Amino acid sequence: MATPNEKLAEALKALHRLQGPAKRKVFKSAELTRTLRERLIDAGFLAGAAKGWVYLTNPQAKPGDTTPWIASFWEFCSAYANDRYGADWNVSPEQSLLLAVEHTSIPNQLILHSQAASDTPIHLPFGNSIYNLKSQPKDADDVEVVDGIRRLTLPVALTLVPENFFKAHSLSAQIALRQLQSPSQLLGPLLERGASVVAGRLAGAFRHVGNDRFADEVVGTMSSAQYQVREHNPFEIDDRPVILRTKNPVAGRIAALWQKSRQVVLNFFPAPPGLPDNSATYLEQVDEVYKSDAYHSLSIEGYSVTLELIERVKSGNWDPEENEDDKKNRNALAARGYWEAFQLVKESVSRILDGDDAAEIVEQQHNAWFRALFAPSVNAGLLKPRDLAGYRNHPVYLMTSDYVPPRHEAVMDGMTALFEQIREESEPGVRAVLGHWLFGYVHPYPDGNGRTARFLLNSLLASGGYPWTIIRVEDRNEYLAGLNAASISGNVKPFVELMQKRVNAALEERPVEKPSHKM
Repeated sequence: MATPNEKLAEALKALHRLQGPAKRKVFKSAELTRTLRERLIDAGFLAGAAKGWVYLTNPQAKPGDTTPWIASFWEFCSAYANDRYGADWNVSPEQSLLLAVEHTSIPNQLILHSQAASDTPIHLPFGNSIYNLKSQPKDADDVEVVDGIRRLTLPVALTLVPENFFKAHSLSAQIALRQLQSPSQLLGPLLERGASVVAGRLAGAFRHVGNDRFADEVVGTMSSAQYQVREHNPFEIDDRPVILRTKNPVAGRIAALWQKSRQVVLNFFPAPPGLPDNSATYLEQVDEVYKSDAYHSLSIEGYSVTLELIERVKSGNWDPEENEDDKKNRNALAARGYWEAFQLVKESVSRILDGDDAAEIVEQQHNAWFRALFAPSVNAGLLKPRDLAGYRNHPVYLMTSDYVPPRHEAVMDGMTALFEQIREESEPGVRAVLGHWLFGYVHPYPDGNGRTARFLLNSLLASGGYPWTIIRVEDRNEYLAGLNAASISGNVKPFVELMQKRVNAALEERPVEKPSHKM
């Protein structure tokens, strides 16, 4: 008679076959026998998505961990819609536009349009839902399939989103307008529907972002077809347009978020003390806070690291060659990686204090910091050497957050745009705070993004003479909530206020010697 472990192994083999080369994460319940399905659910390998559907989860996932579901959300929506409607469906104009401009947050409610829909909702895990909206079929040329999701093309979506979209999603709307190559992309749908009111709205939107040529062409073309167009601005009157030099949606979003957020930092952040006269004293203070910094930074990431372990690593008593526990201990390996990375960051800070260009240094060195964090795990055989390659080549998802970082194909564009903003920014506090947030926003690495972002924060703080600043593990909830609010809604104020509080605390604990020269 088979043991429970043998029975579970049999169920896992069936699940592995179902996943196939595509590594599916979503399945119809009927694809597994009831017995196999119940074994996998009881063991924590599957969870219910909706009636008749299950998704892949993790037995080690803690209660409330949304990561497995967020990782499966779009695959579920595609599989569910294809199963129910075939090719007769698309997501709403609003969601189509958000996806087109790389707004990656998971919606609370996804609206599916289909002529076969019945105006009914289905409830999904963690408060998400789908609303099946009965609507007229779309022309095949108006729909594109990207990553399995049937969405309206950007020009068509722009002509169909309601006016309040321009206020509720101002940044995404501006990026979308700037992605258009020609107003003719809009004029076909507008003329076909005789949409003079929409034409007036889009003309006003173009004029708001400084594109008078597109605005004039929309009005002129519609007028020549005998449509009366009344131009009006759908954006908030005091909503200052962002200045974008690129049509790339991720690069444009990084630049726009920086522009819209920098004044918040300037409003709250203390003035930079200026580079210290005595860089040796500054670096001595960095050494003094190492144990505390390592403890808090690693604890924020979920490692169980004691001050005793950190001291053992620092003093050289950590020995993975002779001590098997050290070789396999995840926490010890993380502590050793942090120590090695910290030494490289301190070298970068030393160069910055000597007057070298901070933006250039962090751009050059951030990959070296990342490699140092994980080199001990590679040497111990827990990671593969290729894991040190650098930027990720797969999706990543954040625990307990609806924010989803950009697709891996867009990471390089995002990082290029981020370092461009850092180079062009004149205020050290803005460089540090927004650099930290937007590094995590792009989330370029498979792991270690938070630690590397905090290294970047402190390197850039040093360029203004601010002391090394520690984000405490006691701040974890406030810290993650601030990052979440900034990344999902663009509300950077809670994050900036926390950074201000921690920098002010560092200034009180470790006053910077006043420089005898101006920066």
